[in-house]
Amino acid sequence: MSLTGTPFLYTTITLAVIALVLPFVLWTRTRGPKVLRATLRGLMLLFAQATAVTLVFVLVNNSNNLYDNWGDLLGTGNHVQQAADLGADGTGGVAYRKLPKVRQTFSPADGPSMDAAGGVRVTQLKGRVSGVDAEVYVWLPPQYDDPAYRDKKFPVVELLSGYPGSAKAWFGSLHVHEQLEPLMRSGQVAPFILVSPRTNVIAKADTGCANIPGTVNADTWLSIDVPKMITDNFRAQGAPDGWSAAGYSAGAHCAAKLAVAHPDRYRAAISLSGYNDPIGEKHSLAATTPALRRANNPYLLLKEARTPPRVSLYVSGESGDGYEAGTALAQVAKAPTKVRVVFLPRSAGGHSMALWRPQVPTAFRWLTAELRHEAPGGHGSAGAPATPPGRSNAGSTPAELASGTSSRAGGARKP
Repeated sequence: MSLTGTPFLYTTITLAVIALVLPFVLWTRTRGPKVLRATLRGLMLLFAQATAVTLVFVLVNNSNNLYDNWGDLLGTGNHVQQAADLGADGTGGVAYRKLPKVRQTFSPADGPSMDAAGGVRVTQLKGRVSGVDAEVYVWLPPQYDDPAYRDKKFPVVELLSGYPGSAKAWFGSLHVHEQLEPLMRSGQVAPFILVSPRTNVIAKADTGCANIPGTVNADTWLSIDVPKMITDNFRAQGAPDGWSAAGYSAGAHCAAKLAVAHPDRYRAAISLSGYNDPIGEKHSLAATTPALRRANNPYLLLKEARTPPRVSLYVSGESGDGYEAGTALAQVAKAPTKVRVVFLPRSAGGHSMALWRPQVPTAFRWLTAELRHEAPGGHGSAGAPATPPGRSNAGSTPAELASGTSSRAGGARKP
């Protein structure tokens, strides 16, 4: 049975109920020596505890999409076929844009919320350049199949999960497609193609979205193989103007790093509760050497860039969890780089889906404006963290917290 499937959930519920009923039915009916009766009663209690813990885990996992399958949970899954040294640009000298088109077969994705808002589809992609073999989820905007848009190419946002985390999480837990579909229909948000590739491609380790010869080429997987597949199979805009990245937690670090490192491939990035130094995730392979840490730190990449990249970054977070990383980026950013920093008070939800979910509409409105080269009201300019003036967080709605209209000073106080 699938780890995240309905049959397994119902099985764990059934076993938990049985484990709860058993002691009431059999406690006084056990027969035999005292030691045997004590052993049987102990086993019933252990069975009840084990099934209760399992059920709680399944509910939490299904809600947050931490582990997609048994291989992820048990640490037996490995999606890397090879990891050649691809050089500084991650191409290995391959003219990847001239490679034959990648034709993929897509099927409806299964799992909670996967069939909402027109449905999410999935394919298994073998990266020609990166050597990564993993799933990629795709959702098409409501305008995609509209005859009025038959000649239009659509912008793309690559959605990156945290660690541990499933590529389904943006759809199954953050409900990104369900939140954005009505906004796309009303014109408040651009009709983005949403693409969520697997980021956790090595068992029991976070790749840090880095290229590490002999281990993994995660950067190339995300910035070359996945984009080429999407542009080969859908009416998607080309890089960099039509491409952005968005992530939360470890995925937020990846989104910012990919945009800053590859302004020829991405125009913008959304970072929700991210960090700059890969050491922010203790399981990150990008934190194993000083050289890797420097090469995958967006703050240092910005600070040391000979030519400031033409990218826009939206960085949000609480104090001690993303906010300082954003202000650091803003301090070293030079035009044409733009950094928008949003402070979120600790009462907004902590490092969890509850914090990131309500930020989706606001972040994508910002992204829509950036790609249209507009100046959204209240947004900070390059080099200046934006903490808009406003009320304290006491009594603020989730939308206000997500948009950053709660003040930093108010957020520091307990409501």
